[in-house]
Amino acid sequence: MSVSLSDEERRSLEELERELASTDPDLASELTSGRPRGAAARTLVGSLAVLCGFVMMIAGIMTQIVVLGVLGFLLASAGAYWLLAGTSFRRRVGRHDGDPAP
Repeated sequence: MSVSLSDEERRSLEELERELASTDPDLASELTSGRPRGAAARTLVGSLAVLCGFVMMIAGIMTQIVVLGVLGFLLASAGAYWLLAGTSFRRRVGRHDGDPAP
């Protein structure tokens, strides 16, 4: 379902886009590129690495190729580290300084 904008709304949006591009060109290029960056990219890459690592471990177990299983474990571990390295421990646990311990 698409909603058409009035001419005034369209002009207002174009003005906002020009203002954003002039004040923060890095953010403007990041928003127009469509590629995930920052936390989204970290989550995507980390999740894919963990998944591929698990697949490699299972394939190593099924084929009894130890090297494949070990590489899969290392890849899954690196992916989990990459996935969790960007978050602080307090955010992962959900506690803050003022909150009492459970």
